[in-house]
Amino acid sequence: MRLTGKKERKLRKAQRDQHRNDGAASRKEENKRKKEQGRVKRPPLRGWLGRGGGAAAIVQPFEEWRGSTRQVCGIWPFGVGTGTPMVGVPLGRHIFSGATLCCDPISWFQRANLISNPSVFVLGKPGLGKSTSVRRMATGLAGYGVMPLVLGDLKPDYVDMIEAQGGQVIKLGRGTGGFLNVLDPGESKEAARRLRDAGFDAKAQQLEAEAHGRRQTMVSALITIMRAEAPTDREETIIDRALKWLDENHDGVPVLGDLLQVIQDAPLEVRAVALDRGDDEKYKAITENLEATLIGLTSGGRLGETFSQQTTNPMRRDRPVVYDVSGIDDSDMDLQAATLLACWSAGFGTVAVAHALADAGLEPQRHYFVILDELWRALRAGRGMVDRVDALTRLNRQRGVGLAMCSHTMSDLLALSSEEERMKAKGFVERSGMVVLGGLPSEEMEQLTRAVPLSEAEQGLLAGWQDPPAWDAKSGREAEPPGRGKFLVKVGGRPGIPIKVQLTRAELEINDTNKLWHEQSRVGEDHAQSATAEDVESTVPVEAMGGLRDVTADELERIS
Repeated sequence: MRLTGKKERKLRKAQRDQHRNDGAASRKEENKRKKEQGRVKRPPLRGWLGRGGGAAAIVQPFEEWRGSTRQVCGIWPFGVGTGTPMVGVPLGRHIFSGATLCCDPISWFQRANLISNPSVFVLGKPGLGKSTSVRRMATGLAGYGVMPLVLGDLKPDYVDMIEAQGGQVIKLGRGTGGFLNVLDPGESKEAARRLRDAGFDAKAQQLEAEAHGRRQTMVSALITIMRAEAPTDREETIIDRALKWLDENHDGVPVLGDLLQVIQDAPLEVRAVALDRGDDEKYKAITENLEATLIGLTSGGRLGETFSQQTTNPMRRDRPVVYDVSGIDDSDMDLQAATLLACWSAGFGTVAVAHALADAGLEPQRHYFVILDELWRALRAGRGMVDRVDALTRLNRQRGVGLAMCSHTMSDLLALSSEEERMKAKGFVERSGMVVLGGLPSEEMEQLTRAVPLSEAEQGLLAGWQDPPAWDAKSGREAEPPGRGKFLVKVGGRPGIPIKVQLTRAELEINDTNKLWHEQSRVGEDHAQSATAEDVESTVPVEAMGGLRDVTADELERIS
């Protein structure tokens, strides 16, 4: 069949295009073959596949080295910056990348502007290093010129650290010989005199008024603890007027006994606010309950004589300070609560004096790092404790202090008696500038995530850190807990930074919270006092007992 002219032209054009494409493809293949012949063959990323090819199933990561910008500037551009903040106290290393994390609430608030409130809340199960991480922050901040203040060490965990820094240790409690006069204005009087001499009369008057208010508040707080109810409005007015009478007429620093004597002597200024209408019997009836409570505070009542005498060791504002109240038994909750309140009152009074003098240019500016460890014990110690901590967490930025609070779990904060106190305690975590989380049980996550946003991966990390340590059958001892020294640093809704805190040799000496467990128990007078050399030589270790103590051969025979 013959094709028409138009169809024939289309067929010839298609044949020419096919021939042209085939020629281009063959030339392309030829050029590719020539290039491959001249190029050196290189193995892929994991090596040549096949026998003897050297293929690697796992590619080992490169070793990373850290250094300052002065040290690594010569190897540019192979140095890269760290992915974690480097402002503040070196707290630990990132668990996955090994990068150093510098972290403390004051530096992140003052210099880095990473948080809006200079406070940190540390949560974690016992024995995982909460107090150790806070001591690391306090030690580093001391190098920056920030004074650590431990206003009530209940265990104690911070005495060794303060002593190592050349600070002041103030012991309080029954039988310790330490007294704390709640009517002592501290350094306020001397500071007010200096302010007046420098022409700052208004600041001096304000400082004296604040000192008077703290003393009145402390007397009312002690009365509340003694009675389990607050004093009446009339009684508080009587206390206020009696304190003012003492300031004007008493030589030296008054004590609670002097306050009681003024109320019993009934000067006209006090009787005027008592509204006795000139009737002596009516005045005695009005002040009878108040006198009875003050007698209990001055003559060894339920709170002992801790507040009845002059302060034995006045607090200084230019040194680190710890109030050691570990001598107060946990069952003596009223005395514990009263002592903590008195320590906080004295501590923040000293802070107020330091700031007043600094504002007037009479002394350099000082910042303080206040530590409230074992917060759950302080909150349960008595009435008024939750409100005092609540006020502190709201005003610490205005007071110029950084704040660190430690507790075990959210359940500790939510185990208070009233719903109002539970909501306030929950706010402690919510208002903290940063939250540092250690190992926590899975049951805590529901309550914790209501205050701190946590991803599922972060929750799993925290739950894994609280697992018990493994058992080493060879040594008969437990291995280190998997979560010891590991923390997750959270700031708001940002992803957490997992770190491990590693102690230096110097820190190990002041971070021992198990001092009472260094020596094994010894039962029996004969074994403790008159063990002979033969007894020592005949002892054999019993691995089945986990190395708790050695059993003599005779004892082993009797056990068998």
